[in-house]
Amino acid sequence: MGCGTKEPKITQLCLAAIQRLMSHEVVSEAAAGNIINMLWQLMENSLEELKLLQTVLVLLTTNTVVHDEALSKAIVLCFRLHFTKDNITNNTAAATVRQVVTVVFERVVAEDERYKDTVDQPVAVQGNSNRRSVSTLKPCAKDAYMLFQDLCQLVNADAPYWLVGMTEMTRTFGLELLESVLNDFPQVFLQHQEFSFLLKERVCPLVIKLFSPNIKFRQGSSTSSSPAPVEKPYFPICMRLLRVVSVLIKQFYSLLVTECEIFLSLLVKFLDADKPQWLRAVAVESIHRLCVQPQLLRSFCQSYDMKQHSTKVFRDIVNALGSFIQSLFLVPSTGNTSVTPSQTGSNASGNTGSAQTNPGVLGMGGGATVLPAFEYRGTWIPILNVTVQGSAKATYLEMLDKVEPPTIPEGYAMSVAFHCLLDLVRGITTMIEGELGEAETVSQATTETTSLPAQSSEQQDLQSVSDQSEKELVSRAVWEEMVNACWCGLLAALSLLLDASTDEAATENILKAELTMAALCGRLALVTSRDAFITAICKGSLPPHYALTVLNSTTAALSSKSYSIQGQNVQMISPSSESHQQVVAVGQPLALQPQGTVMLTSKSIPNIQCMRTLLNLAHCHGAVLGTSWQLVLATLQHLVWILGLKPGVGGALKPGRAVEGPSTVLTTAVMTDLPVISNILSRLFESSQYLDDVSLHHLINALCSLSLEAMDMAYGNNKEPSLFAVAKLLETGLVNMHRIEILWRPLTGHLLEVCQHPNSRMREWGAEALTSLIKAGLTFSHDPPLSQNQRLQLLLLNPLKELSNISHPDIRIKQLECVLQILQSQGDSLGPGWPLVLGVMGAIRSDQGESLIRTAFQCLQLVVTDFLPTMPCTCLQIVVEVAGSFGLHNQELNISLTSIGLLWNISDYFFQRGEIIEKELNKEEAVLQKQAEEKGVMLNRPFHPAPPFDCLWLCLYAKLGELCVDPRPAVRKSAGQTLFSTIGAHGTLLQHSTWHTVIWKVLFHLLDRVRESSTTADKEKIESGGGNILIHHSRDTAEKQWAETWVLTLAGVARIFNTRRYLLQPLGDFSQAWDVLLDHIQSAALSKNNEVSLAALKSFQEILQIVSPVRDSEKPDTPPAINVSVPVVVGTTTATSLGRSFMRTDSIGERIGRYNGSEPPVITDEIEDLNLWWAAWNSWYRIGSESTRPPITCDKLTFIPSQPFLTALIQIFPALYQHIKTGFSMDDLQKLGVILHGAVSVPISSDASPFILPSYTEAVLTSLQEAVLTALDVLQKAICVGSESMQIMYPAIFDQLLAFVEFSCKPPQYGQLETKHIANAKYNQAEWVALNYVPFAERSLEVVVDLYQKTACHKAVVTEKVLQNIIKTLRIPLSLKYSCPSESTWKLAVSSLLKVLFIGLPVARQHASSGKFDSMWPELANTFEDFLFTKSTPPDNLSIQEFQKNESIDVEVVQLISTEILPYANFIPKEFVGQIMTMLNKGSIHSQSSSFTEAEIDIRMREEFSKVCFETLLQFSFSNKVTTPQEGYISRMALSVLLKRSQDVLHRYIEDERLSGKCPLPRQQVTEIIFVLKAVSTLIDSLKKTQPENVDANTWAQVIALYPTLVECITCSSSEVCSALKEALVPFKDFMHPPASKVQNGES
Repeated sequence: MGCGTKEPKITQLCLAAIQRLMSHEVVSEAAAGNIINMLWQLMENSLEELKLLQTVLVLLTTNTVVHDEALSKAIVLCFRLHFTKDNITNNTAAATVRQVVTVVFERVVAEDERYKDTVDQPVAVQGNSNRRSVSTLKPCAKDAYMLFQDLCQLVNADAPYWLVGMTEMTRTFGLELLESVLNDFPQVFLQHQEFSFLLKERVCPLVIKLFSPNIKFRQGSSTSSSPAPVEKPYFPICMRLLRVVSVLIKQFYSLLVTECEIFLSLLVKFLDADKPQWLRAVAVESIHRLCVQPQLLRSFCQSYDMKQHSTKVFRDIVNALGSFIQSLFLVPSTGNTSVTPSQTGSNASGNTGSAQTNPGVLGMGGGATVLPAFEYRGTWIPILNVTVQGSAKATYLEMLDKVEPPTIPEGYAMSVAFHCLLDLVRGITTMIEGELGEAETVSQATTETTSLPAQSSEQQDLQSVSDQSEKELVSRAVWEEMVNACWCGLLAALSLLLDASTDEAATENILKAELTMAALCGRLALVTSRDAFITAICKGSLPPHYALTVLNSTTAALSSKSYSIQGQNVQMISPSSESHQQVVAVGQPLALQPQGTVMLTSKSIPNIQCMRTLLNLAHCHGAVLGTSWQLVLATLQHLVWILGLKPGVGGALKPGRAVEGPSTVLTTAVMTDLPVISNILSRLFESSQYLDDVSLHHLINALCSLSLEAMDMAYGNNKEPSLFAVAKLLETGLVNMHRIEILWRPLTGHLLEVCQHPNSRMREWGAEALTSLIKAGLTFSHDPPLSQNQRLQLLLLNPLKELSNISHPDIRIKQLECVLQILQSQGDSLGPGWPLVLGVMGAIRSDQGESLIRTAFQCLQLVVTDFLPTMPCTCLQIVVEVAGSFGLHNQELNISLTSIGLLWNISDYFFQRGEIIEKELNKEEAVLQKQAEEKGVMLNRPFHPAPPFDCLWLCLYAKLGELCVDPRPAVRKSAGQTLFSTIGAHGTLLQHSTWHTVIWKVLFHLLDRVRESSTTADKEKIESGGGNILIHHSRDTAEKQWAETWVLTLAGVARIFNTRRYLLQPLGDFSQAWDVLLDHIQSAALSKNNEVSLAALKSFQEILQIVSPVRDSEKPDTPPAINVSVPVVVGTTTATSLGRSFMRTDSIGERIGRYNGSEPPVITDEIEDLNLWWAAWNSWYRIGSESTRPPITCDKLTFIPSQPFLTALIQIFPALYQHIKTGFSMDDLQKLGVILHGAVSVPISSDASPFILPSYTEAVLTSLQEAVLTALDVLQKAICVGSESMQIMYPAIFDQLLAFVEFSCKPPQYGQLETKHIANAKYNQAEWVALNYVPFAERSLEVVVDLYQKTACHKAVVTEKVLQNIIKTLRIPLSLKYSCPSESTWKLAVSSLLKVLFIGLPVARQHASSGKFDSMWPELANTFEDFLFTKSTPPDNLSIQEFQKNESIDVEVVQLISTEILPYANFIPKEFVGQIMTMLNKGSIHSQSSSFTEAEIDIRMREEFSKVCFETLLQFSFSNKVTTPQEGYISRMALSVLLKRSQDVLHRYIEDERLSGKCPLPRQQVTEIIFVLKAVSTLIDSLKKTQPENVDANTWAQVIALYPTLVECITCSSSEVCSALKEALVPFKDFMHPPASKVQNGES
């Protein structure tokens, strides 16, 4: 009532009172209705409007009594107040309306709360014809329903059903109310079907209707062109509609699927370039609101994109954003006018448009401050800071008070769109990855409990795994669809923005988005999209226009799809570099064609940011990259290349330039980043250890193919190659050592290929990587350790061996250095890897350069010195072979020689550890044998039947044997000495049977080869030994050098035969071996080389000194009672047995014991032994006869054996003879004779003569001659004690000796060789000098005499006329007498003759009757004759004393005749006696020699000799003891001869005297006459003494007849003659008798 007064004051009081009542809730429903009616009246009178609104509000909020019509009236009241003229009232009313609407809906919520426990039977909502009430709703809900329905009516400009009394209404306010209800009370609409119905039936059509002006509107299209004027879009409504749409989509999407599809399509349309700027801006803001709700996006994807025949809404949204961004760049905004739209389709390489000044850069130069902005082809768009990340704070959607469209600042739309993209990516990826993570944990939980239904902790019910996976498949499909739908658009937009971005933060965000997308695609295994994103990042990190095939091919694949976005062809616009950019790094491009330099430009250094992103991607998401590793690594490689990072130790890349020159210029900006980048790079590959095996393989494969490309590029040019891939393979290998097996083969296989590359830097790194890996692999502590995992160890070492197939020396050096390091660090634990390691050393060939061989050899030395004990014994053979192969290398002599030393050390090692090695080898052998038997094949190893340890030795010997025929003399010498020392020192370790192999396969094989090489060696002179080494003349041809080898070898073999005879003889084929050895000795002895031939004889001597095994019982110094033939070698060497003794300490006794035990001793039988000796004799004979046979032709080159050779040859005979004397026959003696004769006849070369010959005057024998005589002496002594049958050899020996005696006068000829007398020979010419044979002949003669004295009576000597031969031989020097080469000869001959005759004549007389000596007598007579009356004249310088001495010798001969011959005249042939008489006669009256001077005549007349002759003659003429008439006859004959001779001399003298007148006669004639006169007186004296009856009357007559002749001499003038005449005439007085009567007493 109070209010009804309409008095302001009262009204105010009343309203206040009513309000207070209401606040105490004392108002009933009816009262409330009254109050509202009262308020209505006040409103109509427009009184206390604000108070009214307040009251209404209080009334409605305090309780729920007002409802239905009353409520609607109250609401209408508020609406009416909203449209008053008063601004304050309007605003207050608006606020009240909003609150009242809220209250109404809050009541519904509260009501639902109250009734929520009682579940109503929902009644299907019929097509609601009665719009006034909805019977099924509860009261509050009904109010709300009616309210909302009317709001829709009002906005649609229709009459309300429930809010009766509304006068006016604005659409904007209606839309705001709708939006707030929908936004605040979504649950009311979702819970009540009636409300849902309203949404569908009313709200959506309404919105779509209101949108129509915006849809139809085209900016810039002239009105005339369209038929009807188009209503212009109105900003406030449009903006509010979009807000409503946002709410609808956000809250009621599930109810309004189809409607939302329409709304979303509209939103996309609003982004079109021909829509007003403000519309696009608001649309972008709306879309941004959706983008921050990933679950919503997901539902879109599920509802539209995944359904057939449905718009691909999600894809369209993303693509629209892309197009929108692109259009912002292409359509010049009001701010910039530069590029016309017509150019937008230009080619993707981005070379259009000219750079124009940037409004955004505040000033180029020093400290340019740049606004964050995007810039692309001259379009510059600043980046505004629009929202906080992850929330969609809209600017223009909130401008509810604006009626006119606001001006949008430049760059706003772009910034919002940019954030849309980022939020979209972030939302999707976080959501999907979160779900993926959950799915994975669940699936792990389920897979752990195998395929049984698993009771998972989250779910109470049992759910089978298949169920689980089905669910997962569904969600995976959604994820994949989402990614597939959005990636193209995202990529296009992001790439464009990345190119355009000039702000580091923006770039960072873009890259982050690309990175997360790439990772997500990777996780979902969507290869194409993953690769596309990665490619984008890669492209971003490289300079513009950089030629990179890997990326181009991928982008080509992408561009070819050229994603169509709403019918527009969107190209992926690629970067352009025209804008002003500061260059931060310049480097060489890595490509085949030189492309000049490459710049990394500043663009706030996005390239470097991209690099980092790329590294991040690889680092964090390596596991999902799979095949994209190719892209990533290729890009990294190029970056590394441009930035000039070079690999360092272990494959890490460090900044550092090669020699390439100043092509890389890095600004400080980049320099600071470089260490970071190289660091991340290293960490990236370190993190490969966390990748699973498959991903790791992807990484390795990518690196390998990258490396292959680098290799292809490095072919044929010497540019620095890219080592990125190789370095990273190494790094990856090193960090994955714990599972190296899975990647070893591809890794090393590839590196081996790199090692073969022609580019040296490439190769070097390949080798570096490979060797580092191998070393690291061996040092890494694997689990199980390598010692227990032999397969792995061999796997690791194998590539090292493979390197041997590469010929580049630098690689091999690396390989060997690696081996050396492995040996130094790992040598003890190589085990089964040894054959590989040794193989590497052994694979070095001679032609591979000195340094290689040296390094390899260093390794070998290390092995031999340190590691023999640690390696398996089976490898020892390889060590031997490798060491041998180094000996054969001809690069470096020292290495060859040292390797021979190593072989010696190895043999020593075998010797010391023999037992251990043998055990191990036998064990191994047994295993192999078993395997071979299982396979059914023969065990195949060298020297097979021998036991394995012996085979080891045989290999060693065989190797040394090969070295013994090396082309270099020093090597041969060293090897030879080592071989024989080894066999000598360690041969006792061999099994007995193995000796057979040693002899035949090693020693004889070697001898054959040496013999062959020596005989074919070159005789050319070698000037010097390389460098300035002088060569001694005895080694200056290959032939001479080989000679030395032959000598060594032969001597070595002979020594072994000598010292190991007891081992060899029982072998069975010893005699064959003996023959072969003799054959070798023979061929060496007959070789035309003095050194070899002499040495051969020394070897011959050595093997002949072998004593036949002695019986022990005869040896006092061995333990007794063991009757075994064991030699005890005297000296330091211990006696060695056939048993294997490894210990060197055991005594001989023990050893013999063991010898007994091990095998029965072999006692060689005599017959076999004899055969050996006879074989030796035959060889000796062949050597002798060949070497002493004179040559057929003679020229300078004739080979004549040397004296030492011949001496040695002859000296062998005595030793040899001892063994064969029992069977030595006459034939053999003949053979011997030929050789001895030949040997003595050989002349000496003039240059050797001073060393062999004494000066000519000395009478000394050469050693050869002595040897010859010794040989004969030995024979003679043997015959002496030999059997009767042997003694028939005497005459032969005499013959031989007598032949030598003849040499004194007649030196032997050697073929047709001209020899000179020593005095005429020139030492320096190759002439041959005859020896002085006199001493030899004389010695021979002495021997003859001695021998004859011993053997004169032997039957053979008598029968074979030895005496006659001796006399015959002696006759030669005796007849020559003074003409003999040496005076001593004839004197010796005389004395020898006398000695022989003293012994021989009695024998001759004894055998006179047999006639065996008949032919001797005339020979003897002639000999006497020749000697006593020699034809040679004494030399002029002969002194008187000498002459007298010589005369006394003649006298001795006559005395021999008088004592030894004439007394036995009865037993001597008459003719002989006659000859003797005549001789004596001749001697007694010596005719004068014409050569004497007067003064010497008296001496030289040999008066003494004549006297003796005469006396002898006379003595035998008138001997008293004439026993036979024959003797008397001799005397008479002798006398008459003498007298006649005297008569002749006297007559001649008288004649001469008369003729000479006063001149004296020659002295010798005077002497002669005196001698005759003396003889006559002597004769007469003798006749007187003789018994008268013995003197023949005839003789007297002859004497007396001399008288007249004597008287005639009286007239001579010489006093000497006169005195002699006086003496001769005196005896004639006895003939003076008176004449008797003619006949007196019958006598006359």
